[in-house]
Amino acid sequence: MDSELIAAPLRQTLLLVAELGGPPLLAALAVGVVMSLLQAVIQVQEPTLAYLPKVIAIGGVLALTASFAAASLTHFARAIFDAVVMAGGG
Repeated sequence: MDSELIAAPLRQTLLLVAELGGPPLLAALAVGVVMSLLQAVIQVQEPTLAYLPKVIAIGGVLALTASFAAASLTHFARAIFDAVVMAGGG
């Protein structure tokens, strides 16, 4: 089996995971840093205070990027299914 038949879809998969997972992770990181700084300033060391803002930020980012994610996943799935059909000779 040709290694390019395996390497190309794997590379596309990893790039798609980075594209779709990056924005929510960056939002959670930004909110976490802000909440940590805020807790340090007001001297409240409660670890559970950062959860709700992070969940809201992640939900907002997912809502904003939902159409892009759906389009990307649809395009990727079609490409993978087409590659499976071509590899099978159908």
